[in-house]
Amino acid sequence: MTVFKAFLKVLNKSKAPIIMYTVFLIIFAGFNIETSDNPTQFTAEKPSIYIVSRENPKGINRNLIDYMKRNCKFVDLEGKNLEDAIFYRDVSYIIFIPEDFGKELLNHKMPKITVKSTKDYNASLSELILNRYLETAYAYSKVATTEEELVEYMNDTLNKKSEVEILSNLDTSHLNKATFYYNFLNYALLAGFIYVICLILSSFNEEKIKRRTIVSSMNYKKFNQKLLLSNGLFALVLWLFYILLSMIIVGRVMFTTHGLFYILNTAIFSCCVLSIAFLLANVIKNKNTVNGIVNVIALGCSFLCGAFVPMEMLPKSVLLIAHILPSYWYIKTNELLKTTERFNIDSIMPIIINMGVVILFTIGFVIMTNIITKRNQKIN
Repeated sequence: MTVFKAFLKVLNKSKAPIIMYTVFLIIFAGFNIETSDNPTQFTAEKPSIYIVSRENPKGINRNLIDYMKRNCKFVDLEGKNLEDAIFYRDVSYIIFIPEDFGKELLNHKMPKITVKSTKDYNASLSELILNRYLETAYAYSKVATTEEELVEYMNDTLNKKSEVEILSNLDTSHLNKATFYYNFLNYALLAGFIYVICLILSSFNEEKIKRRTIVSSMNYKKFNQKLLLSNGLFALVLWLFYILLSMIIVGRVMFTTHGLFYILNTAIFSCCVLSIAFLLANVIKNKNTVNGIVNVIALGCSFLCGAFVPMEMLPKSVLLIAHILPSYWYIKTNELLKTTERFNIDSIMPIIINMGVVILFTIGFVIMTNIITKRNQKIN
């Protein structure tokens, strides 16, 4: 009880960092969620084109022009400089249809069409549309005997539309919000736990207090257990606060199976962070070095493992190095949850493996702490 009371007394003096890192979490998570309130939806946009052909085109020439106008946005550049139109992005794709276009097809040859392009994504889309028409026309030219027959075959095929039905029931908008919140929580937990616990335990490691503890009847393992339980209570309260905060910020997804796994993943990671903080507190001798340790570990792990920058945007070499950090496995689980539609043995097995790796990290840090503490029992 004496150890616990002393712990609370020192904790009260170290509450400022907890408030600061919590404010960071609220600001950044809230900003991200605010900017992503409107779910991203795909809207097809027609690329802008201009077509140069002979006057009063007929047959297959007319059919190609009509097809391109239906699938693209036609821009009238009559009388304008075409090179300038491409340069100033007035149009993304210009097609020059040769006069012998139909004849070439009926002779079973692929006609050569000259184009001018801005070489951007709009131009690429225009090229795909044009190539679809040309390849279809070339295929039917082998069976059509007249230009009218070729146009009929073409229209029957190109006018067919495919309907796409989305069968996924994933609430991607809210899952993205939850993933960002819990990924950023990696930084808040590392920074808050390490900073506060290192400051608290460094007070217990002061020379006078340390000597009194060593010569007392209390075994070093029992002393460590009491400190670990005190830190555990602090971690539990802070963890519960962050979970309640996620329910307010993220919303309904936290009351689903996905939310349960987010919470469980964070609980396991919090235990790991607690063991890291406890280990560092037994290594750090100077309180002035705590800030530097926090910056190196919390910021380093967050940047390397995808808390600030999404994992898919990080180089493979960086992610390969990140495998040695527990933050990587924690954040990887969050990313998996974002894309998990159904929870079965196949889908949750990678999640369980990631959580198991974090637990192994925790056990390793606890063992290392006991070894270091035992060595520190010798009075210099």
